[in-house]
Amino acid sequence: MTVTTRTVKSADGTAIVYDRFSPAGATTGTVVLVGGAFSRRDLPKTAEMAQFLCADHDLTVLTYDRRGRGDSGDSPGSYDPDQECDDLAAIIDAELADGEQVSLFGWSSGAVLALRAAGSPRVRGVGRVVAFEPPFVVDRSGHVPPADLTERLHELIRAGQRARTVHYYMTRAIGVHPFFTTLLRLTPVWKERTAVAFSTAHDWALMAPFTRGEPLDTADWARVQVPVLVIAGGRSPAVLRTGARAIAAVLPHARYAEVPGLTPDPANEPLLEASQDFLTASAPA
Repeated sequence: MTVTTRTVKSADGTAIVYDRFSPAGATTGTVVLVGGAFSRRDLPKTAEMAQFLCADHDLTVLTYDRRGRGDSGDSPGSYDPDQECDDLAAIIDAELADGEQVSLFGWSSGAVLALRAAGSPRVRGVGRVVAFEPPFVVDRSGHVPPADLTERLHELIRAGQRARTVHYYMTRAIGVHPFFTTLLRLTPVWKERTAVAFSTAHDWALMAPFTRGEPLDTADWARVQVPVLVIAGGRSPAVLRTGARAIAAVLPHARYAEVPGLTPDPANEPLLEASQDFLTASAPA
């Protein structure tokens, strides 16, 4: 296995940096890992996922810094999901020849981005998608983000308040108990999250229309005409399992799989084992 770092320019000129994990032998396909909120390509869990899929299953794996994170550039004040689709399109266009296809493996808000990209005319060559626990909020049985979250989040970002942005996004957008964020401040993870705090505006631009406690609209997802495997963990919160089942029900070509014992950790080996056959180019959709 070899790892190389590359840079592409998105449609608006933003630099997007990604790593290419290449298997020692013939590849069984290409997959792009699309992280959720606070993710970066250099986090250990992201590298673990890439190494597992590449070394054990001969997949070519691309990991990248979504805009506003790590080594990639940003577009401060402009938070449009189409820009993130353009970022993926730039990576795919740099890697694939005409007629070739790539799989997208996204988790959390990255799963929503992967689905949006698969249905976007801006992105060519997406053949299939694994969506792990896209955090749709489709009823009011649990936490529902406040209606003014966009405005408040942008205010914190404009004020340069990294720590307060992380706390606000985790508690109000995700629904994490404030006590957990207090404990997180005592760990190295807090520094990692504050470093990419302002990128949460991109995550929220993706998620805001689908976290209102309302059923998903089939029309919003009708353009996703590729096979999709939606996965949730048996030990994950009920809201994540409910959201995963809801999106699988409205996608044209999707199936839902619940993995017993699985938690929201995207580097969990049972998740990767459940996905690898679907991601391999020779596997049936």
